[in-house]
Amino acid sequence: MIELRHLRKEFDDNTIPLKDINVTINNGDVIAVIGPSGTGKSTLLRCINMLAEPTSGQILVDGQDITARGCNLNEVRKKMGMVFQSFNLFGHLTVIENIMNPQITLLGRSRQEAYDKAMYLLQSVGLATKVFSYPDELSGGQQQRIAIARTLAMDPEIILFDEPTSALDPSMIGEVQSVIKMLAKTGRTMMIVTHEMDFARKIANRVFFMYDGDIYEEGTPKQIFEHPKRERTRRFIQRLSTLTYRIESTEFDLEAANDELQIYGEKLLIEAERLTKVSLALEEICINNIAAYEEHPDILVKVEYSEKSDTISMIIKYNGEVFDITTSESRLFQELLKEPTTSFRQEDLQEDKDGYVHRIEINFKWVDEE
Repeated sequence: MIELRHLRKEFDDNTIPLKDINVTINNGDVIAVIGPSGTGKSTLLRCINMLAEPTSGQILVDGQDITARGCNLNEVRKKMGMVFQSFNLFGHLTVIENIMNPQITLLGRSRQEAYDKAMYLLQSVGLATKVFSYPDELSGGQQQRIAIARTLAMDPEIILFDEPTSALDPSMIGEVQSVIKMLAKTGRTMMIVTHEMDFARKIANRVFFMYDGDIYEEGTPKQIFEHPKRERTRRFIQRLSTLTYRIESTEFDLEAANDELQIYGEKLLIEAERLTKVSLALEEICINNIAAYEEHPDILVKVEYSEKSDTISMIIKYNGEVFDITTSESRLFQELLKEPTTSFRQEDLQEDKDGYVHRIEINFKWVDEE
């Protein structure tokens, strides 16, 4: 069990990433730490591992105050492993040496014991064939899995993950998340700072939402992601689940909009093929038609993803001349509308709360192929 009592961290430039943290982390908890950038998430993990020394307050690990003078931090760190976003592998050592050496140096294991442990873990993370490779010969996802294996080799009771997938290409994120999901089932206590909300929702039993140096709200994934109690949490979750565009000019930057859509998809682990359909609909409906025939277009677009139904919805509200999407001259777009997984609805309103009189909704549902 870990207890944080009035934990505070100040830096020399007077920034205060942690103000007054009070929380208990139970044995076996898998905690996702989320929140905007710069709110103290990584600093919290570094303080718990004493890589950053708190300015004041206490950190108790199994009843021992590890901030107390005279505490043997090396012994404490044997219980507590940390996985960084930048891998931190030794480039001049092979994969097997990266995993063996800490065991020999810090735990006093024989070379054979360390080798056997390393091989077992490499098999567990699916990289037994990379034993004699060097880090720069591996992909980012493979390097991060090696870093996780190295941490596990020390038999930690607690593992801290500091944005373990943030430095990876989108294609590599899944392989690392699969390893972490496997670890979550082993009963170890884990804390994971992450910007991948779908991952946080699925892996954690508790979620900490951090804001302005504090744990602003905590709860189960269902409570935080579906029924947040506090206003800033609600705003943060809403921004994650909804992507909004406002088109008020024929010079709308479609390329920038597509970049935002890609980032949105990466955070929610939405397949690129589905995002292409959304992009096509945005361009054909809003740019090639509604905006093209209005001197001063006024269009509001909301893209929302529902994990429960596995559906992406695009809601377009606009003023001006009505556009019937079934009359589009784009053959690609017409084929998209005819797909069995695509549904749409068009309606004219009196005037809604946002001041719009026309509404189009297109839903893209995903069906796994057998």
